[in-house]
Formats: sequence, C-alpha cells, structure tokens
Amino acid sequence: MKVSSVFKVRSPEIRALHLTWIAFFITFYVWFNMAPLASSMLKSVDWLTRDDIRLFAITNVALTIPARIIVGMALDRFGPRRVFAVLMVTMSVPALVFAFGNTMTQLLVSRLVLSSIGASFVVGIHMTALWFKPKDIGFAEGFYAGWGNFGSAAAAMSLPTIALTMYGGEDGWRWAIAQSAIVMAAYGVYYWFAITDGPDARAHRKPRKAAAMEVSTWGDMIKLILWTIPLVGCLGILVWRIENMGYLSATGALICYLVIAAIVVYQIVQILRVNVPILKKGVPEDDRYPFSSVAALNSTYFANFGAELAVVSMLPMFFEETWGLNAATAGLIAASFAFVNLVARPMGGLVSDRMGNRRFVMLSYMFGIGIGFVLMGMLNSSWPLVIAIAITIFTSFFVQGAEGATFGIIPSIKRRITGQISGMAGAYGNVGAVVYLTLFTFVTPTQFFYIIASGAFLSWLICLVWLKEPEGAFDEEYHISSVDRMIEEQEALKVQAGTS
Repeated sequence: MKVSSVFKVRSPEIRALHLTWIAFFITFYVWFNMAPLASSMLKSVDWLTRDDIRLFAITNVALTIPARIIVGMALDRFGPRRVFAVLMVTMSVPALVFAFGNTMTQLLVSRLVLSSIGASFVVGIHMTALWFKPKDIGFAEGFYAGWGNFGSAAAAMSLPTIALTMYGGEDGWRWAIAQSAIVMAAYGVYYWFAITDGPDARAHRKPRKAAAMEVSTWGDMIKLILWTIPLVGCLGILVWRIENMGYLSATGALICYLVIAAIVVYQIVQILRVNVPILKKGVPEDDRYPFSSVAALNSTYFANFGAELAVVSMLPMFFEETWGLNAATAGLIAASFAFVNLVARPMGGLVSDRMGNRRFVMLSYMFGIGIGFVLMGMLNSSWPLVIAIAITIFTSFFVQGAEGATFGIIPSIKRRITGQISGMAGAYGNVGAVVYLTLFTFVTPTQFFYIIASGAFLSWLICLVWLKEPEGAFDEEYHISSVDRMIEEQEALKVQAGTS
C-alpha cells in the first residue's frame, strides 16, 4: 500500500479508513474537551477550585482502562460498527451532563463516566483490521491512529476560540463542550449506516466466547492471569491519589479497593471458565498462537503510549521553567511532540509493512525511544533551545512510530480475538500513563525522563525474548484455522435454524 492510496476515496477500504479515523478523531476531541476550557470554567463557576479541576483530570482517565477491556470483548462479539456507533451516541450523554452540570457531583460523575470514551481507540483498530490485508495493515492502522489521535490537539487549539467567539459570555465553555457532544452523537448515528464490518460478512470472525481471551496452552493461561491483574489493579493507584487529595475518605477508599479486588477475582474466574474446557479438549496446532507476543506488545504500549500521555502533560512546564519561556511559547514548542503524530505513527506502520520483519521494526523503535529519553534527561538550561526542540521531535518520532508498529503486529497474532488483544494492549498504554504520572509526583523532570527511558529499554528486552514474528504477517489474507471454520459453520447453522 502506497501513501498516495489514502486519496483513493472511491475505494471501499479507503473510505472505511477515513470514516473510522474521523470517528476516532471526534471521540478524542470530546474526551479532551475539558483541559483547554479549564480556566474558563474556573472564572464562570465560582465554587470550582484548581484542585477540583485536577480531580476531574484524574477521573477523566479512571474508567478508560476497564472500558478498553470490556469494549475489546464486545468487539469480538458484536463487531466494531455497532460498538463504535453505540459508544459515540451513549457517551454524548455524560458529555452533555458535564457541559450543563451545576453541582460537584454532576460534574464529577459525568466526567468519570465519560472517561470510558477512551476505549474508542481499540474499536477503530479492529475495524481497520477487518478492511485491510495483512501486508497493508501496518500503514492503515498507523494512519488511523495518528490522524484520529490528533483530535486531542484539535480540541486544545479550537475549543477556546469556539467558546469565546462563537458563543461568548460566562457559559461559552458549556456550549462549546455541548456542541462537541452533539456532533459526536450525530456522527455515531451516521457511522451505523455508513459502514460495514469489513468488505463481506465473513470478515468479522467471532470467538467461541467473548468473556475472556482464549489461549493455547496452560502456561499461556497463567501468563494471561498475571498480565490481567495490573489492568484493574492499576485503578488502586488512582484511588490512592484521590484519597490523598482529600476527595475520598478512608472508608470510601477501602470500599473502592474491595471493588477493584472483586473485579480482579471475577476476571480470573472468567479466564478459567473460558479456557479450562478449551485446554482440556486440546487446541489444534493450526489454531495456536503465542501469548508471549501479546505480553510483549502490552509492554511496548505501556512504554510508548504511556510515555506519550505522561510526557505531554508535563512538557510545557518543563520548557517554561528550564529555558524561562512564557506559557504560550512553551506550549507551542511542547505541542511539537503531539504534531509529530500525524506523520510518525503512519510511518511506523508503513515501515513495519515495507521492512518485511515486523519484530525487527518493533525492536528498533523501542530502542530508539530509550535513546531519545536518555537524551531528554540530559537537557538543561545550558543546552541551546533549538537542540532541545530537535531532541524532543526525535524522541517523539520514535514514540509515535513504535505505537504504529505495535498495532501493525496485533491483527496478525490471532485474527479471531483481535478486539481483545487490541483492548488489552491499549489498556496497558493507560496503565503506563497512570504509573508514570504517579512517579512524576516524586521525582525531578530529569529523573522522570530517565525512568521512562528505563521502561523503554525493559520493553525492548521483553520483546527481544518474547516477541515472535507473526506467521503470515505479509500475506494477502489472514490465516484461517480449523476452529475458525468450525465457528463459521456453527454460526451458519444458527442462521438457517432461525430462518426455517
């Protein structure tokens, strides 16, 4: 697939790609519609404080992690068209409640519920995988993610202007947020009718059970359990932060911890319930896949997307304080880290397609991230600002490229459970952000960059040992196993029985 192919809008798969990245763009626009309007909120609502805004920022990511897991399961069961459309329409409700909320409870709860919209990313990943061949999937996924993810930057650039010039007044911020919610709901309805789950009915292959990810061996089941625990357990860090900020009592925190523990136990039970019968029966050789590769990609997304979310939140202040810049200039320079997304992430997927070895590309990008953050850790006021900017862009290039390379591999691991694998890896990106941002509260920016570099090098080592080159990663079609065919036959029989 060539870069110029994205302009062939009459092609069904290219049309699907554009419809899907726009959906992702809109959901991220809505997800990040609070931060650029925070100062307007403080001026308009006299009972809001800066600590309240910080709390909203925490709740804005709180449910993204479990939502990505749940949405990943729903994808394999219902298909991305339905899931994306329903997600956009339903999430417009808490967005509207937040826009016109008049109490702390309304704002807090609506923002917490709205954090689930962060799961939209994995929906489009699955949809794109249904439309594109294995040999082209890297660039397609990278283009989808790079341009869709830009929605957060677009929100930062446009919402203040919309609030001030289009609406104005004390409630301009409310109408700007409400407008974004209404556009999302409308596009959700349009998306339902505008696209299908792949070029034909056979493109979307359902797993036997969507309650938990299927594995191939008993050892892989243990690994799945071990890698599942941190996904929900990570929410304990958020509870701890909220309690320390004084917004949650010790009793309330204890209840939250017990709920988190119960969810972890429930997930483990589901893993056992789904996989024990399958493993007892035996998994056919042609249906097996290495879960170690999934674990390796969980680590890469923790180290690259987790680093991106964490660094973007602290980079403007780093430039402002280190080089004595004003806030506007520092923010503009720091934005270069996000702007690189438009090119670097599609390029990461394209390189993964062209090199003929997706594992080598992944290793190269992760090593580059480590080097980049080591260089950023060495920056101080004695360095010329232009060199600091160049190093920042260099590092961002590898971070975004690694994200594209990660999802250039995922669809080829196990076609039938692509949604669940994408959901798990995507959730680990948010786990990385929570862990890194929590560590940032205890260290200096220099130490922080070295910590992120260490995470990238650790992920590189995990990939070196565990990541396998997917079979058929550059074929014209995805591998179809005997179990896939059996499930397809069973579905066909159900349809026949329902119509007879």
